[in-house]
Amino acid sequence: QGWTPNFIPYVAEDGLKKKLQDEVVLVNGPDSIQTAQDLAVKEGIFCGISGGASVKAALITAAKAPPGSTLVAIVPDTAERYMSTPLFASIEAEMNAEELEIFKSTPLGQDA
Repeated sequence: QGWTPNFIPYVAEDGLKKKLQDEVVLVNGPDSIQTAQDLAVKEGIFCGISGGASVKAALITAAKAPPGSTLVAIVPDTAERYMSTPLFASIEAEMNAEELEIFKSTPLGQDA
């Protein structure tokens, strides 16, 4: 998702040329989408596919990092503009019976 496949912003390209990085962690599309979906479900973080990729790369890095390491993952946008993309292809537009029951248990759903 983003500009084009394999697009590298100038700031990142410049950093790579200067060899500022310790490592480059590549994340594929399906893992990016799954991580973005997991962030929404498990953490309440509504992000796009690139945000999912950023967090997935941080998780991969964290698994190899020494104990006590500090990592930062930047999630650059929300998922609002991805509603009609593969990120949400598995989610139905209407609530299913289980979701409707949960909604009815909330103050907003009392009149439903």
